[in-house]
Amino acid sequence: MIALTAAEVAESTGGRLLPADAQDVSADGPVVVDSRAAVPGALFVALPGERVDGADYAAAAAAAGASVVVAEREVELPAGTALVLVEDGVAALGRLATTVLDRLRRDGTGPLVVGITGSQGKTTTKDLLAAVLGDVLDGPVVAPRGSFNNEVGAPLTVLRADGATRALVVEMGARGIGHIAHLCAIARPDVGVELVVGAAHAGEFGSLEATARAKGELVEALPADGLAVLNADDDRVAAMAGRTRARVLTFGRSAHADVRAVDVVLDGRARARFRLEHDGAAADVGLRLHGEHQVTNALAAAAVALSTGASVVDVAASLSRAEPASPGRMQVLERPDGVTVVHDAYNANPDSVRAALKALVGMAAEAGADGAPRRTWAVLGEMLELGAASRDEHDVVGRTVVRLDVDQLLVVGAGARPIYTGAVMEGSWGEEAAFAPDVDAALEFLRPRLRPGDVVLVKSSNGAGLARLAEELVQDTAQGRTPQTTEASDS
Repeated sequence: MIALTAAEVAESTGGRLLPADAQDVSADGPVVVDSRAAVPGALFVALPGERVDGADYAAAAAAAGASVVVAEREVELPAGTALVLVEDGVAALGRLATTVLDRLRRDGTGPLVVGITGSQGKTTTKDLLAAVLGDVLDGPVVAPRGSFNNEVGAPLTVLRADGATRALVVEMGARGIGHIAHLCAIARPDVGVELVVGAAHAGEFGSLEATARAKGELVEALPADGLAVLNADDDRVAAMAGRTRARVLTFGRSAHADVRAVDVVLDGRARARFRLEHDGAAADVGLRLHGEHQVTNALAAAAVALSTGASVVDVAASLSRAEPASPGRMQVLERPDGVTVVHDAYNANPDSVRAALKALVGMAAEAGADGAPRRTWAVLGEMLELGAASRDEHDVVGRTVVRLDVDQLLVVGAGARPIYTGAVMEGSWGEEAAFAPDVDAALEFLRPRLRPGDVVLVKSSNGAGLARLAEELVQDTAQGRTPQTTEASDS
């Protein structure tokens, strides 16, 4: 972040400075909302939460070196620390981000701001885009850490930018109408990337049409000299061209897309290779990410990079070098004993689960070290926020597991049980499908049954808690646990 005095923080947030003579106290470190992340010169924004109040940790942040604290109530701080009292900490954080971005843009040379939204793929796309822009712009790129995509995470991302930042990538999520518009008012993107409209939040939006309305707030917020980057393969996204005054650049596998992927093939680990085409030029891409669905994410990143004037050859080379960057999203982890764990338990919706299952089958196409076929395991938990459609959507996933010929299905948690029911109804007899009430029971079931060469997909919404299951499976061999080397009784 650029350095700010306590007086400037108070003016930006509309807050009251205490003590009054602390105007010149400077914050030249990061802006943090977790006192444990405070360092000398940090600006700590104390946010009230469901379980804890950040103001209770203001003194700890100051003790760690925070020079300015923003809080909704008075707190005792060490001498020399400035306190800015505000009515709403989250709103103050957003106003602070807007102020910093305004200053960076004051002379017309601020960073290129790219907003990304969509029902799935946002985090992977921002990771790819950060890598590619870092190459083609030859300078620092700021992108969210993890999945910072809400009214707290997006401002924190903006506040990491400084005078050297060439591009600022902001991931934008939504839980309802108006949320993305609010984030756009803070970050004011030059480029808006629309990935896909899916059923990720059907329970909150009510319909795909309402989801499309909410996601389209990004392109509506773009300036006339901005750029809307739209997925030509998604009809609801393509229709957003009529909702923006910005120039439109499309991407996809459709023949009419401006930035295209042709001749897509998968290797034995479900990594895509394709020919990237744009404006008469072409170059080969070999992704290091797993799953055919990653082609869409790569094309979105390519379209933004190409819009900056980068060549197709350079963009293709950068995409081919990009490594997976965010844990819990098709993160492939190889155990020393030959078991492959695919940790994809950060987020889940019907579309992303189907994509992950297809990638699982593709990853097992390559024979194991002993030349034998690799067994596939789908360990699936609940997809949250699906509303009234939840039972039916989980049922369909179970049937999809059977239709894709996944070898073994383990369903974890009561909320996901319709996946098990759907698989049984589709013809998964015997012990090909199993149900575990919780993560501990799932681990007890899996550990004696896994064998070298198995590929285990762990997929659920973050709130379902299967991330712990994936992490413990990865750690098992380090703790001395080894899978059986003979056929288990349920094989």
